[in-house]
Amino acid sequence: MELQREVLTSEILDSRHDFRPTAVEVEVRWDPLLGYSARLVRDAHFLPPSDFDLEALGRETAATCFFCGPRAEQVTPRFPPALVPEGRIRCGEALLFPNIQAYAKHSSVSLYSPDRHYLPLERMTPQLVRNNLAAQVDFLARVVRHDPAAAWTAISGNHMLPAGSSLFHPHLQGSADPHPTTVQRLHAEVPADRVRDYLDTERRLGERHLGSLGGVQWLASFAPFGFNELRAFVPGVASPAELGDGRVEALAEGISRALGLYAELGMQSFNVAIYGAPAGSAGAALCLRLVSRSSLTPLYRSDVAYFERLHWQAMVDRTPEELAQLAGSRFRG
Repeated sequence: MELQREVLTSEILDSRHDFRPTAVEVEVRWDPLLGYSARLVRDAHFLPPSDFDLEALGRETAATCFFCGPRAEQVTPRFPPALVPEGRIRCGEALLFPNIQAYAKHSSVSLYSPDRHYLPLERMTPQLVRNNLAAQVDFLARVVRHDPAAAWTAISGNHMLPAGSSLFHPHLQGSADPHPTTVQRLHAEVPADRVRDYLDTERRLGERHLGSLGGVQWLASFAPFGFNELRAFVPGVASPAELGDGRVEALAEGISRALGLYAELGMQSFNVAIYGAPAGSAGAALCLRLVSRSSLTPLYRSDVAYFERLHWQAMVDRTPEELAQLAGSRFRG
């Protein structure tokens, strides 16, 4: 498989250098699976680390948070008995309940813990992530048994306000719907042999392939959706509802290591999506995307502008190869 890229160069008279002719360039890359393009602008420093006091904001917001402590039991909704007889799903510290905002036919919210209102990335342990994922997998498995038409499942997350979360308290969201999102559909349309070819190519090249944890392949995205994008593939699994305990544990281990990397890079906020297709889809490979987002800081620059929102094209400032070097050996078993 050829991984297509092109560096575009032009010349300006740069006032920073006494208006001498100066070359400027941007690199365009095309994703080998979905065909979209992304642009790499080196040394732009779009998302600088922030020293914003998240812990202080956590203390400030905890008093009125209805995901915190006993309020999570008193205020959050419950599922009907036909779907979840016990009303809510628990796994370790994780607590899952219906999403009061219906983003899909079946929507859920799962807390890493009602008692962890402030949960910085470096404290996202494999066990916390594993329990939260397991609660979502349990929910989605129940939904597809209860409502087989809602076969398009996903597990997603907005961590912190810059990532789109309306609440400070860390959580994941699950969805099951009769209709795929755009990216779910695009991933489901990729032939299985092309996914295998892509993974084989990245393993052979080595500069972005990070390793395998429990059968889950991790790599830095060749053409990123967003900043510091890491991707994971689970071959032979189509839906999160199909994930067994071993794969859930492996995914959680990788996500925890990825968030540790983001913390080392000074990041505080991220989005994650695990895109599911109908269970049993031939040759499917479950796909995960993880991107860092802007940090909380006064007058911060949003990392989503017209290129990302309206052109569906990421404009990032660190190459996937640099990100892979920073990740080092953490994704090797």
